[in-house]
Amino acid sequence: MYLWLAFVALFGLLRPDTYLSSVTLQLIFSEGAVTCLLALAFLVPLATGAYDLSVGALMSVSVAIGVWLQLHSSVPPLVGALAGIAACTAFGAISGFVVVRLKVNSFIATLGMSQVLLAAVLLASGNKQLVADYPDSWSNLGLEKAAGIPLVDVYLLVVALVLWYVLEHTRIGRYLFATGGNAEAARLSGVRTDRMVWGALAASGAISGLAGVIYGMRVGTFDQSVGPGYLFPAVAAVFLGASQLSQRPNVWGTLIAYFALAFGIQGLALTSSSAAVWSQPLFQGVALIVAVAMVSMPAIRRRRAGARAS
Repeated sequence: MYLWLAFVALFGLLRPDTYLSSVTLQLIFSEGAVTCLLALAFLVPLATGAYDLSVGALMSVSVAIGVWLQLHSSVPPLVGALAGIAACTAFGAISGFVVVRLKVNSFIATLGMSQVLLAAVLLASGNKQLVADYPDSWSNLGLEKAAGIPLVDVYLLVVALVLWYVLEHTRIGRYLFATGGNAEAARLSGVRTDRMVWGALAASGAISGLAGVIYGMRVGTFDQSVGPGYLFPAVAAVFLGASQLSQRPNVWGTLIAYFALAFGIQGLALTSSSAAVWSQPLFQGVALIVAVAMVSMPAIRRRRAGARAS
């Protein structure tokens, strides 16, 4: 939060005419909705100690299915959206099977799955850009505003509220974090840890599919660059957000972290034209390193205290 406020104060003074304008604010929040949804998708399995590196590829699958069905069939866009979300949920469940039943490390399993999915969408698209001709009624769901707030941010807020409630105020959430904290202790306490990991990866697929649907509404095109480029900023937001509020991965910390970085990146882009090229990877890389270091500090202190005591 301090970083976010510092960016607003600094760049608000440097570029008061553009940085704090309603156009800039709406741009930052509307463009960030898809990345934040992918961050929340990554957050769910992370609560169990599993990594889902396929969230970007799953988003690509959702976009590709929606656009392909619009071009090659007469089904309504809503059917294509539901088909994309269902397919992504199924692929997430397959990743869960590989992790839980085949005992493959989640990092490796989901990384491999991402490559398989990218190959599938490239094959289906013929390695060409696909441009859908969605009706205005569908595109407006991703472009319009409600009371001055972009609709995509309303969707993001709804998903965030539901996920926050499940993780923080339900038995499922407690089981998820118990699995991530100490899987063996959770299993001995009666938690079906395998089911938690499997379900978390399926839920991650569903949220990634929804991110693809929203991207498709806004842009209406698919190409091979869609999806993978969103992975790193999403992961950086989750780990940086873990240092906020509860000292573990959490919904509101993730959103705060992403938009804090987004405000800094936008400020640099407005103050220097060349910064638009290098500011985003710089901010995200530094943020990821700093976030992991901050999360690791308590464990390091405990180990040092234990060593001194012995």
